[in-house]
Amino acid sequence: MTADLVLVTGATGFIAKHCIAELLRAGYAVRGTVRSVARRGEVEAALRQAGIADPEIEVVEADLLRDDGWPAATRGCRYVLHVASPFPSGEPSDADQLIRPARDGALRVVRAAASNGVERIVQTSSVAAIMMCPKAHHLPRTEEDWTDVDNPDVGSYARSKTLAERAAWDAIGEMGDAAPAFCTVNPGVVLGPALDKDLSTSHVLIRLLGRGVYPALPKVAFPVVDVRDVARQHVTAMTHPDAAGSRWLACNGTLSLRDIGRVIVDALPDLERKVPTIELPSAMVRLASHFDRNLKSIRADLGRANLCDNSKTVNKLGIEFRSADEAVSSAAKSLRELGII
Repeated sequence: MTADLVLVTGATGFIAKHCIAELLRAGYAVRGTVRSVARRGEVEAALRQAGIADPEIEVVEADLLRDDGWPAATRGCRYVLHVASPFPSGEPSDADQLIRPARDGALRVVRAAASNGVERIVQTSSVAAIMMCPKAHHLPRTEEDWTDVDNPDVGSYARSKTLAERAAWDAIGEMGDAAPAFCTVNPGVVLGPALDKDLSTSHVLIRLLGRGVYPALPKVAFPVVDVRDVARQHVTAMTHPDAAGSRWLACNGTLSLRDIGRVIVDALPDLERKVPTIELPSAMVRLASHFDRNLKSIRADLGRANLCDNSKTVNKLGIEFRSADEAVSSAAKSLRELGII
């Protein structure tokens, strides 16, 4: 057991809550950042749902858009898991609504951590920072690939995650020998069990499919990962001797929206009449995306294979991923237990 203190940013987030639970199980002391300490009870309730009977966690206020709070938040910490970053359900009217907190927040965390002698930072990036590279779309993506933010089809979220990750790597490089060790975890669509009704964007998708909101689906597919594996990968990357200085994909298989619907029905057969199975022609969706801002966020994914190669993570970090079907199934079942679908 260890008493090392770990800072987890964005403690009210879906991934962050699972990371905190994983850290507490491993015996770490945890400090979490929130925008308002009034949400402490929400975090503690989620941790109890995750099986932590008596969660002990320090909660402090810090905002990605403000400098104050971060020096105190990182003080005394050996490690930082920088998980906080906005993830909207649709395309914002102004890309800076995502880019500024993602990029500037990453820089605030990195600089504050460095000034306080933090040993290692693990930043939650995304496959969105990898997928839209110039490589032929049918070829699997690896950690060597970077999304081209100048591609007009790339949405604001993918741009925000790419720019935030590049900014953090650049800041670490500029610090030279004084820099903390640094690495990123790049998850696909993160599913798995929800711990409360504060749903992630990925769980909102499951809810919409399960409630029959969509009559038909665009032909898009995404790499998928279970949140429990993402949390374990963060904690592993925090101390693994080979993790520092690298990016690490977190995904295990790619599912289309129709595939996701199939798994939902397999898990909850009573939803069969609600979950759509018809796929729309991509040309129709692309045309509609010029008038519907939310469709613009998936335009770059239309007709793409969106495959990822997770072998580096599996072989070097020893992560054994649950299947993509299990990630979807457990997500759907958790929403049923919460009375959401």
